[in-house]
Amino acid sequence: MTQSESKTMTTYLEPELVENLQARLSRIEGHVRGVKRMLQEQEDCNDILIQLTAVKAALNQVTIKLLEGHMRTCVTACALSGDMQALEHLNRALALALKGS
Repeated sequence: MTQSESKTMTTYLEPELVENLQARLSRIEGHVRGVKRMLQEQEDCNDILIQLTAVKAALNQVTIKLLEGHMRTCVTACALSGDMQALEHLNRALALALKGS
């Protein structure tokens, strides 16, 4: 979905979900800073890899929560209004999400 397409939609994610995702991303951001510090301090590679795996898992959870919210609000609203392109947009979003995992 292009930015202009997404701006024309009247439904967006629930505010509570947006807050939750922002909080998760802030924690991930802090975690990444910690990994950078570990590299700078030449900590054990295995420990760094464990932390990177945790970051990846946390990002996967953000992606899952975002997709769930997107289906619950944006896609549902579009489908109920007869805009079946919403399913095409969802398919593309799922393909992008799965490609990165």
